[in-house]
Amino acid sequence: MKNMFIKMTRAALAGGLMFAAMASHAEALPKVIRIGVASPSVGNPPRFTTGAYGLAYTKGWFDEEFRKDGVKLEWTFFKGAGPAVNEALTNHQLDFALQGDLPAVIGRSSGLKTRLIAAATVRTNIYLAAPPDSQIKTIKDLKGKRVGVFVGTNMQLVVDRILAANGLTEKDLRIVNLDTGSLNAAIASKSIDAAFSFVDFLSLRDKGLAKIIYTNRGASPVFTRQNALLVTDEFATQYPEATTRIVKTLVRSAHWVSQEANQPEAFQQWSQMGFSEAILREDASGEPLKSLQSPLLDDFFVSRYKAVAQETLKLKLTRNQVEVNSWVDRRFLDAALKQLQLTGYWTPLDANAKPAGTAVAASK
Repeated sequence: MKNMFIKMTRAALAGGLMFAAMASHAEALPKVIRIGVASPSVGNPPRFTTGAYGLAYTKGWFDEEFRKDGVKLEWTFFKGAGPAVNEALTNHQLDFALQGDLPAVIGRSSGLKTRLIAAATVRTNIYLAAPPDSQIKTIKDLKGKRVGVFVGTNMQLVVDRILAANGLTEKDLRIVNLDTGSLNAAIASKSIDAAFSFVDFLSLRDKGLAKIIYTNRGASPVFTRQNALLVTDEFATQYPEATTRIVKTLVRSAHWVSQEANQPEAFQQWSQMGFSEAILREDASGEPLKSLQSPLLDDFFVSRYKAVAQETLKLKLTRNQVEVNSWVDRRFLDAALKQLQLTGYWTPLDANAKPAGTAVAASK
């Protein structure tokens, strides 16, 4: 009996030591953190100022967070947007990615092991533009026309929703797949009849090169796009502290931009991406910046990703149904909010984008 007790004690000690070793290994910081952004940078050296995430990058807050630990951050900005990010994740070239909802869902469906760990600019707008002399006046006038869309990005499903609300589908249009820069050029040169894109079209409008036919700004939040910060399962499991600190830096920036005193500087920084401050203010006029830059993984955020998962399956863009609840991991965000004493600072929204009134529970 005594020998059995000694064996059990030794086994327990061994198990405890093994767990301690695993915990120690999990908390160790990596030498390099590789971060991908589904958007091209501007200039050389690269400038990326978009959203709270871009502001944190521009202000050096990510580097500041890890400098004392000797951790190097490597950034890659993808002109090919979400699909290019998925390719990099598939090739194990990234640890984190800032990406839109559609390509993220497609990547998850194809087997990419990632986690959604923070929202990063939500309910962003989309615009339909046509040449100034175009006879197109409504969405329904697009039937049979050559319409530019950046296929495979989170623009595509919003376009499909807008078309469906007007009794159309992609099959009713002659879709031309073009990236953002090419969409601008195609409208300006009148080589296509119309196109869906982002805030870029407001610049074309002000130059007299386009007219805005439609915008979802101020309309139903169903017609908006969501973006999020993802981390690979492997990195999050091995480096939970580093994962929390990346999220904490994003939350710090989102809190900074929510302060009215900081917003003039925020718009000035955002304008470095090539849009005037006036245009950016117009684009953001539908909601307070605090709400648009909220990092919360609330019911609205989850419901939108669930809708994207259903729509991609229906349109046969994916073969498997993506289960969103288990994909969302709030633990790092909850920890970051607690560390920054910002728990309860942002109001979570329900599935209809109305204030839920209660804090989002900490759970995976």
